[in-house]
Amino acid sequence: MSSPVWTHVLRHWESMGLLVPERVAGRRRYGTDDLYRVAMIMRAKEAGLSLEAIREMFAAADPQARRQIMHRRRDELRQRIAELRTSLELIECALDCEHADLASCPHFQALLAERVFGGRGTAET
Repeated sequence: MSSPVWTHVLRHWESMGLLVPERVAGRRRYGTDDLYRVAMIMRAKEAGLSLEAIREMFAAADPQARRQIMHRRRDELRQRIAELRTSLELIECALDCEHADLASCPHFQALLAERVFGGRGTAET
């Protein structure tokens, strides 16, 4: 895993029903399946899913229900990626701009108008 998972985080995930580690002499024992589940939770969180959304996926009663949930989450993630790409384009344009006031740069204005105003031209339209 890329970063450590603190004990209190594991306990929180357990309280939400995301993890159910085995108990041996009152102590939690995390097996291989638990470690994969932790990795799944971490990846889902990196993708921007809430713990509630992750719990919904884990709680799906059958593969078809899980697929429906995953399709919805995939579509949401694709939308977020598209929005982030647009933001990155604007930042890269701003980095290349030599104008003292970025808001007066015609190239930046055109790119911004395309993104914000849906290609309708400028703020006046």
